[in-house]
Amino acid sequence: MASSIGQRLRLSIFGESHGEAIGCVLDGLPAGYAVDMDAVLVQMARRAPGRDKTATPRRESDQPRVLSGLLDGRTTGAPLCMVIQNENQHSGDYQNILSCPRPGHADYTAYAKYHGFQDARGGGHFSGRVTAALVAGGAVALGALSRAGIDISTHIAACAGISDTRFALDDAAALAAQVEALADKPEGFAVLDPAVEEPMKAAIRAAGADGDSVGGLLETAILGLPAGIGEPYFDSVESKIAHLAFSIPAVKGIEFGTGFGFAGLQGSEANDAFRMTPEGAVVTASNHNAGINGGIANGMPVVFRTVVKPTPSIYKQQDTVDYLAKKNAELSIQGRHDPCIVPRAAIVQTCSAALAVADLLTARYGEAWMTHPTSFRKEDD
Repeated sequence: MASSIGQRLRLSIFGESHGEAIGCVLDGLPAGYAVDMDAVLVQMARRAPGRDKTATPRRESDQPRVLSGLLDGRTTGAPLCMVIQNENQHSGDYQNILSCPRPGHADYTAYAKYHGFQDARGGGHFSGRVTAALVAGGAVALGALSRAGIDISTHIAACAGISDTRFALDDAAALAAQVEALADKPEGFAVLDPAVEEPMKAAIRAAGADGDSVGGLLETAILGLPAGIGEPYFDSVESKIAHLAFSIPAVKGIEFGTGFGFAGLQGSEANDAFRMTPEGAVVTASNHNAGINGGIANGMPVVFRTVVKPTPSIYKQQDTVDYLAKKNAELSIQGRHDPCIVPRAAIVQTCSAALAVADLLTARYGEAWMTHPTSFRKEDD
């Protein structure tokens, strides 16, 4: 099972939804880096379940406990291991899916791959519950990036057919203001336009009351990424970010900048003209390409969007099969599930992007960018 990612900064996640605990190991951190665990808890709270009626009623405190790699608030150079207890499991709710897989979920593919030895309770290792471990590790990377002048933020671009304001792709100053505004809402519903929050929540609650679910779009902005980061082809900025984005359960598509809109443009419209600022910096007049050319960052903001499908665990009766009895079947599930995972997935996408960017920075500048967060910018002057 491939539960690790990263080359120079490596994250491994472990555990199951209804096991004793979940957790992560973050390897590649330098010795002496100060980890702000209070800031990590802020990000964990954004993802935590049971906060309002748009999310699963399952309540978990999601307080990571550090087992190794941290002493007196600073990293030791050894792998940083954090564990998060599962405190509120109802495993009996999943008896009827042991041989009757939920449509749209990983129940059948897990059975096909692991021959019935997988933990099926609550989706086991395939559950969105395990993204709490990803956020714990990603929040450490997010803190390091913030100190280095790189800010990452995600908002709900659309949910249940209701659209939020988009990030200002071609206006760096406006985009920075939008990212700062989102940062001021540590446990809020991550939207740019406050007027769409309640309609989105109402649509989510209505779907849940009907035993159904809804999906949406997430949009992420990365500000401050220096030009020259990334590699052509296989370790491009896009491929590193996309790899982690597709590790988030229910993400089914991604686009950078103008994305699929390029299909309707001509080259004269799609190209981002270069300009020189009075300070001598190279910028682009527009940002259709989302700050990336040839897989390498050009210094402009990196903006990408993902599509998140509706939660597959719904209470409506569905057609399935009983693969042990080898016959068609019907399934009505029990348990506690989000009628929409989009709001809670926003911070997961932010932390996933943080891990990708931190790994790219470490590949170019080594570990020193974390302990001396301004040194790498001087190197490029």
